[in-house]
Amino acid sequence: MDEKNIRSVAEELNIGIAQVRAAWRLLTEGATVPFIARYRKEATGSLTEELIIAVRDRMEEMARLEKRCEAVIKSLTDQGLLTDDLRERILSAETLAKLEDLYLPYRPKRRTRATVAREKGLEPLARILFGQGDTDPFREAEAYLSADRGVATIEQALSGARDIMAEWINEDSGIRQVLRTFFATKAVLRSRVAAGMEEKGVLYRDYYDWEELASSAPSHRILAIRRGAAEGILTIRTQPDEEEALSLAAPKMLSAEPTPRSSSEQVYLALKDGYRRLLCPSLETELRLELKKRADREAIKVFTENIRNLLLSPPLGGKALLAVDPGFRTGCKAVCLDRQGKFLAAETIYPLEPHRRIDEAVRVVKALAKRFGAEAVAVGNGTGGREAEEFLRAVPWEPFIPVIMVSESGASVYSASAVAREEFPDQDVTIRGAVSIGRRLMDPLAELVKIDPKSIGVGQYQHDVDQSLLKEALDDTVVSAVNAVGVEVNTASKELLRYVSGLSDRLAGALVTLRNERGPFKSRGELANVPGLGPRTFEQAAGFLRVRHALHPLDSSAVHPERYVIVEAMARDAGVTLDELMKRPDLRSRIELSRYVAGDVGMPTLTDIMEELAKPGRDPRDTFEPFNFAAGINDIDDLDVGMTLPGLVTNVAAFGAFVDIGLHDNGLVHISELSDRFVKDPHEAVKVHQRVTVTVIAIDRERKRISLSMKSRPFDREKPREKRAPERERKEAKRQNNASRPDTKLSQALKGWQKS
Repeated sequence: MDEKNIRSVAEELNIGIAQVRAAWRLLTEGATVPFIARYRKEATGSLTEELIIAVRDRMEEMARLEKRCEAVIKSLTDQGLLTDDLRERILSAETLAKLEDLYLPYRPKRRTRATVAREKGLEPLARILFGQGDTDPFREAEAYLSADRGVATIEQALSGARDIMAEWINEDSGIRQVLRTFFATKAVLRSRVAAGMEEKGVLYRDYYDWEELASSAPSHRILAIRRGAAEGILTIRTQPDEEEALSLAAPKMLSAEPTPRSSSEQVYLALKDGYRRLLCPSLETELRLELKKRADREAIKVFTENIRNLLLSPPLGGKALLAVDPGFRTGCKAVCLDRQGKFLAAETIYPLEPHRRIDEAVRVVKALAKRFGAEAVAVGNGTGGREAEEFLRAVPWEPFIPVIMVSESGASVYSASAVAREEFPDQDVTIRGAVSIGRRLMDPLAELVKIDPKSIGVGQYQHDVDQSLLKEALDDTVVSAVNAVGVEVNTASKELLRYVSGLSDRLAGALVTLRNERGPFKSRGELANVPGLGPRTFEQAAGFLRVRHALHPLDSSAVHPERYVIVEAMARDAGVTLDELMKRPDLRSRIELSRYVAGDVGMPTLTDIMEELAKPGRDPRDTFEPFNFAAGINDIDDLDVGMTLPGLVTNVAAFGAFVDIGLHDNGLVHISELSDRFVKDPHEAVKVHQRVTVTVIAIDRERKRISLSMKSRPFDREKPREKRAPERERKEAKRQNNASRPDTKLSQALKGWQKS
């Protein structure tokens, strides 16, 4: 079955069958996504990490479908109901929904209205009516009257027969598929405020009377409405127009237009009942689950993109730091870190109200900076951050030291974590928080991997989405970011090492333990001494681990040890040492790469090697540049419409970007204000931690909301056109107009069917 799935995935992703086969083979053999993307380009045709992940996820999804197929076939076999035709249809089902439709008529059922009708002996009547022959249903029903069975009247007999037919219609896979498609394209998402919740749910005020096409509803709106419903503030319905739905289903069920006292009328009544009682609720539930899945995927995609950009923020690098965690009541915690991020000392200062002791605070921070040779000051951007920043900038540093504001999102989570307690068992949470602030300035990636990504503050509705999918996506993102940068094996924490390709928590811990016992690793080859780290794991991890000042010059590069022999051959052919080859671009420029193509080594690998030799162990992140907010803007009352300010993008959502302009509350640049051109996806225009220039276009001081624009001329607006009636009102008027002509669409559909 793998080959069938491989062909299907190749077609879906528009890539070669051989590429999918190679990627899937490597994945099933235990290779990681970063390793395959970096070091097995010849095998996969240079598939990107995104495509390899897509191959993995689709192949696993198809495997789950196959497993369900096997379970369904076993159930039908045990019931003695499996036929060759049914088996073929089950094995051909492309989705889980289609498979469940096929299984629905045979699934063990709870007691239903149709079950009761069958017990009363009404199934033969239902079959006669369902055949829609030239017969009078009322006369036929007389034969099924039975006081003993509880069928006292003709209407009771017909009602029971309709219950049975309604169940047949509900279980018809063709009808379900037609209506499923109709629901997916035409269903309307409606939310209303629940009774008595008008004042309690002000956060959801925009959705008190909301209506839009479900197929085009954006992920953030779906998740917001679902959250409002979960809190009891809103009610949700997701249904299409009933008349139109029946007009689609009727031609498949009726052999003639319903007329009084005809079998077709009874079938149509059963169709109506089956739609309202069985089909519509079932398909609505299914659609809402699909909308949730779609919203989850989109929200997770936005979240992981933000996390990746944050993890790959430019690092300040190895600088001795004075890090300050601001606070009013309990003072500001100031800690000193050496160039490797080692904690050296801590003091509490009170430069802010209510304890404001400026002279003392200046003496303390100057003494700390001088004693430990601080080269920069990191200050958290939490409560009191701007005030602490202003104080630190006013300190007469000798020599001058730059003051840099750092996002402290998640620092409190780290402070109380087991990781922090293990690192600093003798320090309180405030000291741990200050250390984290300083370290994330030195190297955001190395510090942020210690924190649950959901707590970093760059997502939206991350607690509402499927948590298993979110965890998998976040793990993929963190692993990708860590391996893209590479990890220095002699300084990395256990938390960072566990994200290296091939390494587990246990192996990362064993590596750190061995490093602490025996001292720094002198070569990649010494990694083989780590307990439990075998050849397979070494193959996966070695290329992403760096050993600075190693015995072998390539050990500090991204060249994989399995390819050292190629580089050594290049140096030997050029008549120079490896060091000379790496230092002299003129020598490398004369190398004919085609001479070294052999076996599983092709031009993609050779090109990567040459790029790495040019900048061994290069960091792909941008160079760090300090950033300053506008002076004098500390509170929302300091803002005026029309102000142009520098800002930092802190979060990107489906509807726009949040920008820190130096206040406690971030401003919002709506997607329509991100650029002078049309922007479909905010990530096309901005990314987390990007520096931007924004203009204040609106201020809601009561709700503390700031609207910003990144357009070059945000106040140039076209003259507003005359507004049409809202879409909801126009649709409602149309429905009311049609209400006086019942079953209009049904009659039209049947006439079309009769002509055909």
